[in-house]
Amino acid sequence: MTRPCPFAQIDAFAHAPFTGNPAAVVALDAWPDDSLLQSIAKENNLSETAFFLPDDSGEADYELRWFTPASEVELCGHATLATGHYLLSRDPALDAVTFRTRRAGVLRVARDGDRYAMTLPAWRAEPKDMTPCLAALGLSPDQVSAGFGHASGYTMVVVEDASLVTGLAPDFRALRETGDIVTIVTAPGGETDIVSRVFATGAGLEEDPVTGSAHAVLAPYWAELLGRDAFSAYQASERGGYLDCRIDGESVTLSGGCITVLKGDFLLPD
Repeated sequence: MTRPCPFAQIDAFAHAPFTGNPAAVVALDAWPDDSLLQSIAKENNLSETAFFLPDDSGEADYELRWFTPASEVELCGHATLATGHYLLSRDPALDAVTFRTRRAGVLRVARDGDRYAMTLPAWRAEPKDMTPCLAALGLSPDQVSAGFGHASGYTMVVVEDASLVTGLAPDFRALRETGDIVTIVTAPGGETDIVSRVFATGAGLEEDPVTGSAHAVLAPYWAELLGRDAFSAYQASERGGYLDCRIDGESVTLSGGCITVLKGDFLLPD
């Protein structure tokens, strides 16, 4: 026997269908075994599958968890934005929705014109030796302006020219061996204030199309360097995605569009 669970595939930080980062969103009424959640995420074979259900703690509207095809993650921005879009699209009277997460606190997604604004924690990175990952990225030390790491397992490499970011051809096996969960490479942008690419080999992925959690690391750094609280960003993957970033104390607000491309039911075993 099976039971249907509503499901949608949503392109987050997207300006048109099939741009941005696709996320699966699955509505539950109770948490099944983690092994089933992991199997669903593997079946979807997207960078993230978000699972949500009503929160009975009183802290937020919903509980929210995220799984890659390989593991559960601490924070996922684009799948949070997609889940907010899913819920706010169902109820035009709602202006915002909140999510209680297991390791990233309470997150919020609110309407922002025809887009959405999402609040994440600001992850302020500390200086870090980049030597282990430079060869894997195909970069030499003289091409790197600075390197930072965050306790979440995120590494950020800053280079001076956007062409170095867009021209990267990493050795993914070597990058995985560094032990970093996510590796971010960033530079000043042209069309936007900054540009980046994000490689998530430690989470079982190669290149992630548009990564909200990476901008929780990028935003505090670039806001200080640019000397202003708000700036525009482009993540230069094959699909590509645009974000507006704003830093407010210990929070980062990321704004972007969402487009639903698929709706249906997941048939889960009883």
